[in-house]
Amino acid sequence: MDNPRTVETTSADLMGQSTVRESSLLADIKSLIKVGIINSNLITTFAGFWLALYFTGSSFTDHWGTFALTMFGTAFVIAGGCIINNWYDRDIDPIMSRTKTRPTVTGTMSLSLIKYMGISTSIAGVIILMFTTIEAALWGAFGWFVYVVLYTMWSKRRYTINTVIGSFSGAVPPLIGWSAIDPGLQLEAIILFLMMFIWQTPHFLALAMKKKEEYKAAGIPMLPVVHGFNMTKRQIVIYVACLLPLPIYLASLGNVFLTIAFILSFGWLALGIAGFFMKDDYKWATWMFVYSLNYLTIIFFAMVLVTLPLPF
Repeated sequence: MDNPRTVETTSADLMGQSTVRESSLLADIKSLIKVGIINSNLITTFAGFWLALYFTGSSFTDHWGTFALTMFGTAFVIAGGCIINNWYDRDIDPIMSRTKTRPTVTGTMSLSLIKYMGISTSIAGVIILMFTTIEAALWGAFGWFVYVVLYTMWSKRRYTINTVIGSFSGAVPPLIGWSAIDPGLQLEAIILFLMMFIWQTPHFLALAMKKKEEYKAAGIPMLPVVHGFNMTKRQIVIYVACLLPLPIYLASLGNVFLTIAFILSFGWLALGIAGFFMKDDYKWATWMFVYSLNYLTIIFFAMVLVTLPLPF
């Protein structure tokens, strides 16, 4: 007859192992879909959706269903693209510290399962977006194609302009959000696209500087690896400078937004120029990377904040 304490202990161990497996599976899925990338892109998707409502004089309460479909569809398309990106990069991910724990590297999930998960998630996302507008679905499909095919499979391992090519994909979410309400788009929607397109290059080049040795070991021809830090710094400053005039085209959002946008843009440019005088390039790259994240969050939050209906 089994000892009750032994049975109790064994049951507890099994429950503990089950909990660990569930926790590990959740961590693996979060790693595959790149939750951080999804969250940042959903911020810009929401901004595009919200501003489309604002400029077309529409009510959010009349489109809450469309909003849910837009956010879920966009999240699925991005997640699907990220999963396939992980599946394709499984040979170089073990080399880089931020990617070596992905399930495609550790083997905790089968590669065939990951591949089909990426394909099915991507298709599901496009189908969900089709229930908003065909244009939103097409923008989602375009962003997915650029990220998966043109960036991941074609340019990432061949050309230093891989960052620019990938930026087309990252600039699409505001257009998805906007076109879900206004398929014809407006100038403001194009400005959102341009802001996101330009923002991404200095953001990812700063990251590439921080991870230069890892990219070099993986054979990824990022600009800092091929042409060095000085060239990268010049490119970063040029792109940041190109952001300066764009808020002018969103002047209809009011002076508060313009003030915030210009302060953020000039602050980023000043920090970029300071990089030519700093001795610690890695510290400067970290500052630029962190600033870029705050820039994106604050400026898109400001767009929504200044367009909220007054309570009186």
